[in-house]
Amino acid sequence: MGTKAREVRSEAAPRPVGPYSQAVVSRGFIFASGQVPLDPTTNTLVPGEIEVQTDRVIANLRAVLEAAGSSLDRVVRTTVYLADLGLFARMNEVYGRHFRTDPKPARSTIQAARLPLGAAIEIDAIATLDE
Repeated sequence: MGTKAREVRSEAAPRPVGPYSQAVVSRGFIFASGQVPLDPTTNTLVPGEIEVQTDRVIANLRAVLEAAGSSLDRVVRTTVYLADLGLFARMNEVYGRHFRTDPKPARSTIQAARLPLGAAIEIDAIATLDE
C-alpha cells in the first residue's frame, strides 16, 4: 500500500458535477464521493419516490466501489443525507436490502436543507480494498 492517492473513475456511475473525483483510493481505503440519484447514461435525476432514488444512489456507489477493486460488502462507513428526514424509514428499508453483510457499516443520517440538483438523497461511503 503506497501513500500516493489514486483517482477512481467508472463509466457505470454518473460523471462528477463539479471539481471532484468519484472516489479516491489511499492506504487501502476507498473514499467514495457522495452519489445522488443520477442515471449514469443521461446524467439526469431518476424520477420516482425515495425507494427508486435510494436504489439508484446505491447502484452508483456499487459501480464506483467495483471500479476501485472493492464492493458494497467492504463498506465500513456511510453518511446518508436526506432532504426530508420523514423519508428515513422508507430509505432505510431499501438501504438494508443492499447492506446485508455483518458487520453493517457505521452510518450517520443527516437532514440537509438542499442537496445537489434537487435530489432527495445523497450517500457517500468509505470502503476497504478487497483482500
